[in-house]
Amino acid sequence: MPKTVTVKRKTGETDIEITLGIYGKGRHMVKTGIAFLDHMLSLFAKHGLFDLEVKAKGDLDVDIHHTNEDVAITLGEAFSKALGKRAGIKRFGEATVPMDESLVRTALDISGRPFLKFREAKKFSVDKTDAEGYSLNYAEQFLKAFADNARMTLHVDILEAKDLHHIIEAVFKSMAKAMLRAVEKEPRSGSVPSTKGRI
Repeated sequence: MPKTVTVKRKTGETDIEITLGIYGKGRHMVKTGIAFLDHMLSLFAKHGLFDLEVKAKGDLDVDIHHTNEDVAITLGEAFSKALGKRAGIKRFGEATVPMDESLVRTALDISGRPFLKFREAKKFSVDKTDAEGYSLNYAEQFLKAFADNARMTLHVDILEAKDLHHIIEAVFKSMAKAMLRAVEKEPRSGSVPSTKGRI
């Protein structure tokens, strides 16, 4: 697997370049124009020990949707490219992360089969529509685009919820920890972790 990969995506709505090292030290430089997303991707890199550089320009005068989704697409493509044939990885990862009163569990399988299951806690005791301009809906859109393009199965369960900032932060931290475990090398096997012989 390459030490680092660079993926670019340019459309009529966005211009994005991501450089990713999946076996890094958590170094990060993220500039998407969406301050809250920058924060989430920075902590994702830090807690996943991914070296991550994101440069994105988008039509933020319209709204943040295109930039949010296209950054997720590009990041997913970067992980897929970096993992190559997926040989020698543990493939599965799970992490449960608290953020004060919020609690989120993420389980994932780098399976080659894109799928997202996103489950919210039954009720929120505060307004869940906005965290510094970033909503839970935007977070779910990001996860869907990321899972589709990283070609993995992703389950995210919000178990306890109150403060929206804390909820979304726990989502990204738990995903980082689950990804860290899934891409970790399996010392007893250098083969593709599937009876099919490929992922």
